Amino acid sequence: MTAANTSDAPIYDALVQEHGDVAAAARRVAEQAQRDVREAMDFSALYAPGGDRGRRPSAE
Repeated sequence: MTAANTSDAPIYDALVQEHGDVAAAARRVAEQAQRDVREAMDFSALYAPGGDRGRRPSAE
């Protein structure tokens, strides 16, 4: 809910004034978590041309 459409939700407006926009903050954290997971789960470098392609490092 944004400021533009909260005029019909005075209780929500009061809560936002008192506690901050917790829903928006949670949404930003969730979006960052999704980006982090997407990056962590990106195994495309393993299959890049000239890459190791699954070769295990030697145990030296």
